[in-house]
Amino acid sequence: MEKTSYSKKWNLDKVFMGGSTSIQFLNHFNRLEAQVHELEGNVKTFITPLSTNEIIRLVHLVENIGNIRLYLTQANSFITCLLAENPKDQDAAVLRGKVAQIESRFEKELSKVKKILRNTKEDVWESILETEELHEYRFILNEWRENAAKNLSEEELNLISDLMIDGYHAWGHFYKDLVSSINLNIQINGKEETLSVGQAINLRSHHNEEVRKEAHYVLESTWKEKEELFSKIINHIVGFRIQVNNKLGIKSEIEEPLKKNRMKEETLNTMWTVISKYKQPFSNYLNKKAEMIGESSMKAYNFWAPITKSNQEIKFEEAATLITEHFRQFGTELEAFVKEAFDEGWIEAENRPNKSAIPFCASFPLTGESRVFMTFRGAFLNVLTLVHELGHAFHNYAMKSVNGLNKRYPLSIAETASTFSEMIIFDAAMKKAKSKEEKLFILDEKLKRSVMNFMNMHSRFIFEQRFYKERNEGIVSANRLNQLMEESINEAYAGSLEQPSIHSWVWTPHYYITQSPFYNFPYTFGYLFALGIYAKAKEKGIDFEKDYLNLLRDSGSMTVEDLVMKHLGEDITSEEFWEKGIKLCVEDAEEFIKLSSS
Repeated sequence: MEKTSYSKKWNLDKVFMGGSTSIQFLNHFNRLEAQVHELEGNVKTFITPLSTNEIIRLVHLVENIGNIRLYLTQANSFITCLLAENPKDQDAAVLRGKVAQIESRFEKELSKVKKILRNTKEDVWESILETEELHEYRFILNEWRENAAKNLSEEELNLISDLMIDGYHAWGHFYKDLVSSINLNIQINGKEETLSVGQAINLRSHHNEEVRKEAHYVLESTWKEKEELFSKIINHIVGFRIQVNNKLGIKSEIEEPLKKNRMKEETLNTMWTVISKYKQPFSNYLNKKAEMIGESSMKAYNFWAPITKSNQEIKFEEAATLITEHFRQFGTELEAFVKEAFDEGWIEAENRPNKSAIPFCASFPLTGESRVFMTFRGAFLNVLTLVHELGHAFHNYAMKSVNGLNKRYPLSIAETASTFSEMIIFDAAMKKAKSKEEKLFILDEKLKRSVMNFMNMHSRFIFEQRFYKERNEGIVSANRLNQLMEESINEAYAGSLEQPSIHSWVWTPHYYITQSPFYNFPYTFGYLFALGIYAKAKEKGIDFEKDYLNLLRDSGSMTVEDLVMKHLGEDITSEEFWEKGIKLCVEDAEEFIKLSSS
């Protein structure tokens, strides 16, 4: 029997009882600190292996590092959740600082291990990787060795790590705190309401154009008022990153993001080349939608607008039932997972002020759980956000049986699981649609995703590349950042978006995530990769779940090129792979125009 009521507030006490003053968390922190202390002692006496007879110490180190990573993830996820639900939680902010200090100590030791391994002779190294104890870590150990800092001494690396805590990462934390502290007064149906940034951004899909327009201009006015402050934050984050890259001998701003995403530059360039060839169908869609709304061209505040009355309010319980029913069709584990997420209070979806504006999924690997954070207002867009984050959570679920070091997968693959989950809901909704209006509504929502991945993410990529180039020469003013943003949007949207938010660089949080520079192309990669996976899933039906789980479990131990070749048999450095996916989206655009013109 299906439940008829679900809480919109998550249960964090199941992870650590007591919030930011939790005794359980304090005990966890103390165990984490003890493990890092043990690692520091072991690394002091660790020397370059000369033969396979010396692998016992390396095996111990690898296991120690893997365990610490799990403990760090558990701690950081808990603190992230506390600060998302209450950005003014000072105790949580203090905990964040303490864990950052421990993490800095850990990263220093890991850097030392990488440098030691780099000095291992090639024949000895190959023999070590073939041993039974270390063979499953082959990929990650090779990655460590290849990515070991070549140009800096241990003292220089330690200094950079120390400065990051109160410099680089602190700017990223300050950005989140600043955005979370902002409240806005917006007129909704003749009544002024005080909203958080997240609530205001959610109004972009409101059925009333005046409300959408009001929210858009209030937000733009707010960003204009504070643009100087935000320009300082983004300049300092990118400036720090550039200086460190220079010291490390990293010459291209895209080199580090590509390594983190385990992707070749050839793959990335091919993807953007194909996308650039296929912009016109999506411009046609934007122009047609604008015409349907009664405009001559698509204005930014109307992009997320619903085009039919199908945008009825959806209750949270209805969303839970919808997601559970359709996940069931793709496998019993998917169904059991999503039931657990709703039943056990993994989701914070309450629509209220004074909470973070940024949806996310947090992994708790030690307890085998995740937590999803968002604001649910009853729109179909909110259902998609919810299912997107649950896709991330399912990826975490799939990795439960994977050892600690191989649990870490690149962002590009993380966005694959989330997009795959969205497609389940889109496909289900399209099959259920009976009228032309319902089909148009679903196609519109699908095409918004295509435009976001092929145009919006491209604009972010272009902006970031150009900003880095100018930041190399010095501070980039707020006015110039606005200009770069506007130019990037116009280029990426092929001139089909009017009155764009030139302050997108302010309110797009991805520019301020210090751990993940260029957090844009992973979305587009994940979107197109997910299209390929979903096509396979539809062919095989419920039997595909095992293949899907195996793909996700491999995601932390191979390059994206090897992963796609192994599980889809495709070469992603070729244009043909990307064209297959994008042509499916072009068909959506053509169908939308055909239906709306009939």
